[in-house]
Amino acid sequence: MNSNSNPRTGLFVEELAHLRLLHLADSALPIGSLAHSFGLETLVSSDILRVGELPNFLQGYLQEAGLLEAVVLRDAFHLVGVESQGIFATRWIALNDLLSALKPARESRAASATLGRNFLQAVMGVADQSVPRQAWESSLEAKSLIHQSAAFGLVSAVLEFDEDHAVLAFLHQMTANLVSACQRLMPLGQNEALRILWSLKPVMADVAARSAGGSLETGSCTMPLLDWGAMEHPGLSTRLFVS
Repeated sequence: MNSNSNPRTGLFVEELAHLRLLHLADSALPIGSLAHSFGLETLVSSDILRVGELPNFLQGYLQEAGLLEAVVLRDAFHLVGVESQGIFATRWIALNDLLSALKPARESRAASATLGRNFLQAVMGVADQSVPRQAWESSLEAKSLIHQSAAFGLVSAVLEFDEDHAVLAFLHQMTANLVSACQRLMPLGQNEALRILWSLKPVMADVAARSAGGSLETGSCTMPLLDWGAMEHPGLSTRLFVS
């Protein structure tokens, strides 16, 4: 029997893609996500952010930073399929450079780039695909950063993940990592952390939907308090996180 005529064949491909997406969006992926608070540690240390304020704070984070990263992810997703290697490299570098410019805090910019570089390296270690390697070599040659959302979007397209599912998975991972950081920084128990993350899922879905019509050319992320927290982080007397 021809395998192409087997209805299970197409379903198996979808199931495999879904499993791989879950794997790459897992906070346990060894790329260093748990080492970064993106400025949260400073806010908690300064008694600016408390447990009761977390839901509203994280909602604002998703609506600002989350939306920007989701737009970048989608732009990177659509780079796959560009036939000219030169055009691909130019657009890939420009996308990452523009996101770098939209991250005023050096610490947050460096953290995003570290995770992006580690993510792309991890994928190249398990998936024999030419596009991620081409992106890696282009960035290396241009001395350009590789941001996590851009790398995630590019890999999602290469591995044939559903675009909308990839955006949702990334937003969930990003938020879950911040909640995890808060559990180590403040008296936030597991049940309350679960409740907060659960309550934010409608916000993630809304941000993902809005990102479909977004444009990085007119995008921005207005979170001056968190930028300040990231900039002040190296000066803390004691630090649990890298950023």
